[in-house]
Amino acid sequence: MSFKDLQLNRPLLRAIAEAGYDNPTLVQERTIPLVLDKKHVITSAQTGTGKTAAFALPILQLLYDKQDTPKKGKKIRALVISPTRELAVQIDANFKTYGKHTNLRSTVIFGGTSIEPQKDILTKGVDILIATPGRLLDLHKQDVINLDYIETLVLDEADLMLDMGFIDDVKKIERLCPEEKQILLFSATMPFKVEQLANTILKSPERIEVTPTSSAAKNVSQVLYYVPKRNKVELCLHLLRNTIKGNILIFRRTKFGVDKLEQTLINNGYKVDTIHGDKAQNLRHEALSKFKNGYVNILIATDVAARGIDINDLDAVVNFDLPNVPETYVHRIGRTGRAGKTGFSYSLCSADEKPYVKTIQQLINVQIPIEEEHPYPLDPKAKPIIHKKQGSKYKKGRKGEGSKKKKKRWY
Repeated sequence: MSFKDLQLNRPLLRAIAEAGYDNPTLVQERTIPLVLDKKHVITSAQTGTGKTAAFALPILQLLYDKQDTPKKGKKIRALVISPTRELAVQIDANFKTYGKHTNLRSTVIFGGTSIEPQKDILTKGVDILIATPGRLLDLHKQDVINLDYIETLVLDEADLMLDMGFIDDVKKIERLCPEEKQILLFSATMPFKVEQLANTILKSPERIEVTPTSSAAKNVSQVLYYVPKRNKVELCLHLLRNTIKGNILIFRRTKFGVDKLEQTLINNGYKVDTIHGDKAQNLRHEALSKFKNGYVNILIATDVAARGIDINDLDAVVNFDLPNVPETYVHRIGRTGRAGKTGFSYSLCSADEKPYVKTIQQLINVQIPIEEEHPYPLDPKAKPIIHKKQGSKYKKGRKGEGSKKKKKRWY
C-alpha cells in the first residue's frame, strides 16, 4: 500500500515524499482511514512504529478544507496532549514537516520556559495546538486559549500520562472541549487505568493493536549481567572500554543516580550528557542536540525524560538499573534497533533486582541470555542487602511516674 491509497491530498503527499517516506507503516495504514472517517480510535503500538504520523496526517487532511479562515485569526481546532516536553516538541516538528504545503499553523506549549512568547503565538491564532497538560490549563485559566472549537482531541502516550499523575488534568481538558469531538487515544501499553479512561471518554471506539504490545524489539540483541550492586559502576566502565561502542543511552532509576554516574564517566574521560526531570527545558534540549550531533556519545537518562525520544542512530541501550515495571524495559530497549537497524541492550542486575528479570521475561516471552564472562560476577547465593532501620532505644509507651498518677504539675 502507498500513501496515495489512503486518500490523502496532494500537498500532504508532496510533503511525505520530500520527507523521504514511500509507504505507510502498519499502524498508519490502519489508523488513518478511521481518523478520516471521524471515528473515535484507540491505538496501541510500540514507540517507533510511526504513531505520530498516524494522527498528524489525517488531522491535517481534515482541517485542510477549512484552512483559509477569516483574517481575524485562526481557531484551535485540533489539540494534542503529550506527557513530556520532548515528545511535544517532536510532535510539533512532525506537524510542521507534513503541513508545510498548507496554510495550517501549529504550535507547541509546555512548562519550564517563558510563558509570554507562547501567549503571543496563541493570540495570533493557530489551527493545531500541541501541549503538556499543566501549561495548557495555566493558559486556559488566563483566557489565552479557547477550546470551544476543538474538533479532534489526541491523547498521546496515554499510559505514561497516567503514570505521571496527569489523569485529572486530562479529564478536565476533555471536559473543556466541545462534547461533539473526535478523540484519538494512543498508548504503547494498555494497563487497566488506560482502559478505564478510554471507557469514560470515548464513544464506541475502533481499536487498533499493532503487534502484541509487549513484544520486545525484534532487532535488538539482549544480554544480562549479574553483578553485585557495589560493582555496577566498575562493570559499566569495563563494558564501555571493551564491549559497548557507538552512541549509547544509559538508563538509571533516579535523577541522583543519573548525576552520580555522569560525574564518574566524565572523570574517566567519556563525553557524556544527561536528561532528567529536574533539568531546565533548554538544558534538556541542548543535551539531546549534542547527542544527536555527535558532540557526546553517551546520554544518561531517567525513564520519564527519555520516553518517546527519537534518536536515529542509537547503537546500544544500557539498563544500569533494571526497571520494576516490565513494560518500561520494552520501551527502553525499543530506543535502539529502529527502522530496520540492529541494536544492543545490556542489563546490569544486582541481587535485589532478580525478581524484575523474572517479570520482564514473562512479559516479553524471551529468556534473556546471561553473560557470565566478566570480572565482577554475582555469587548465585547472594541475598539482597536489606538495610534495617534502627529502632528507638526507649521502650514504647514509656510514661513518667507523674503522668501515671495523674498528678497535677506546677507547669
